Amino acid sequence: MISAIATLIIGLFFHTQVISQNVPALHPKERVLSAHSISLTNRQPNKWVNDVFKDNILLNVVYLSGTVKPTENVDWENINKPFKYEMVLKPGEVFAFHDNVLPGYKVKNLKTTNSHWNTKEGFRSDGHLIGDGVCHLASIIYWAAKDANLASEAPVNHDFAAIADIPREYGVAILYRDQRQNLYIKNDKDKPIAFVFSYQNLRLEVAVKELL
Repeated sequence: MISAIATLIIGLFFHTQVISQNVPALHPKERVLSAHSISLTNRQPNKWVNDVFKDNILLNVVYLSGTVKPTENVDWENINKPFKYEMVLKPGEVFAFHDNVLPGYKVKNLKTTNSHWNTKEGFRSDGHLIGDGVCHLASIIYWAAKDANLASEAPVNHDFAAIADIPREYGVAILYRDQRQNLYIKNDKDKPIAFVFSYQNLRLEVAVKELL
């Protein structure tokens, strides 16, 4: 009986390994240009306010992924599950954090986070701002883009308040009604660039990869 069970376990393990090895990589050839991560447990000292920041950051990434439509009735349990999304910029393509952009960035096929940080999109308020916390997401994206040597511009720094885990020079101020309070990134390389967003164990990572 024990021998039969052992044989079954070994067989299942071997079958699992074969399946895993036969699953193709999303991008078989890629080169990591940069990667940074932040904890979502230390956005703010107050736990309730921190959770507002965390939820807004995660919801913003989900809207960026294009996998959900705007709704006031957000499934927060689902939003907080581990995920991995990517956004690809082809050579010459531009990303802006929101679609109220400076004249020089008004281009066709502009990519954004697809968000405006209002209650109709389900963003939470901490009593100060609806969508508070999304500056933290913009800042880690900016940090990763700069380290990857991509053409990046954040006209207004977030120097009025420190952002945990983010060097001050990469802090980005975001406000939808202000074109300058935005983040702009252009793929000025000759190969596609992927921004990979991974969330697990209350940590959010942004990696920038060159697709070869």
